[in-house]
Amino acid sequence: MKFIAMVTRTLKQGKSYEDYRKAWFHSNGFGIPTTMYTVVNAFNPREIISIGIIDGDLEQLTKGFEIDVQDRLANPLDDVIESTIVRNFGLVTAVDDFSPSGKLTYVPAQVDGKITDYNETAVFLEKVASELKKASAKRDTLKSKK
Repeated sequence: MKFIAMVTRTLKQGKSYEDYRKAWFHSNGFGIPTTMYTVVNAFNPREIISIGIIDGDLEQLTKGFEIDVQDRLANPLDDVIESTIVRNFGLVTAVDDFSPSGKLTYVPAQVDGKITDYNETAVFLEKVASELKKASAKRDTLKSKK
């Protein structure tokens, strides 16, 4: 399965992208294939969007959450970013190639050749959301104790 995490943060006044990068860069890998893209918003250069593409199952993803919680607690971003953070997380339900020029033929939603069953996806996303909420609650509880 392919998951996508999108986290939007805004640099505090006077902080640079390099300040952010040094604070944000993880000291431990997640133990699951993860590619991170960092985007600077063209309309607001203080806004940094991290996009993670994660390949794995729910158990691997949950272990990755645990590692991320520990890393963020050990390396907080509070001095570099504003307090409002927008987090979006989901499951890839379709991969489409719009590279060719000219007319395209419709194809059903699919990932890696497997047709997407939206009903199965919705049920699975409830499990994913539950794990994310647990990880977030743990992070917030541990952070408040610091």
